[in-house]
Amino acid sequence: MTTRPPVFSKFREVQEELGLSGRAIYRDANGIDSLIIRYPYSINYIHSYAEDTEFFLALADGKLKGSKCTRKSCRTVYATPRGHCMACGAPTEWIDLPLRGRLHSWTTCHYGSEAFLKETPYNLAMVEFEGADSLLLVRLKECVESEIYIGMPVEARFDPEPKYSITDVWFVPKRG
Repeated sequence: MTTRPPVFSKFREVQEELGLSGRAIYRDANGIDSLIIRYPYSINYIHSYAEDTEFFLALADGKLKGSKCTRKSCRTVYATPRGHCMACGAPTEWIDLPLRGRLHSWTTCHYGSEAFLKETPYNLAMVEFEGADSLLLVRLKECVESEIYIGMPVEARFDPEPKYSITDVWFVPKRG
């Protein structure tokens, strides 16, 4: 016969026990016991980038691709992949974006998904490019919050081991 998991009234102690044995009982202020178990969960997620494939392949090559409306009366330029123009509905074509831009806006994230836990807190930036009509949302690295300002010149950096994800690109302050 197995023994019951240990009982704790502080959840921090429950968390410590979960790290050791994978199970514990939490007793709340009303004396109610709740069995808590650690249950690892993993899935393989299969995803297609479809029309956005060129954008992610370009990141692996150290390039930024945007989209430009093909209608001569519109010609809106997007700093993010778009199969069709959001202004007029015409198809778009791929264009190269500059690797330098300016900070339009930013925020510091103190909480993040599993993919960003090691970087938390991290900075997210909206980068504007000359000639583009929209912004690109990316991480801003190699700076501290007190150094960041609107209009700051920034430049792209790319992961040398691409994962074909938006995390393959980030921006840093342009120095010098």
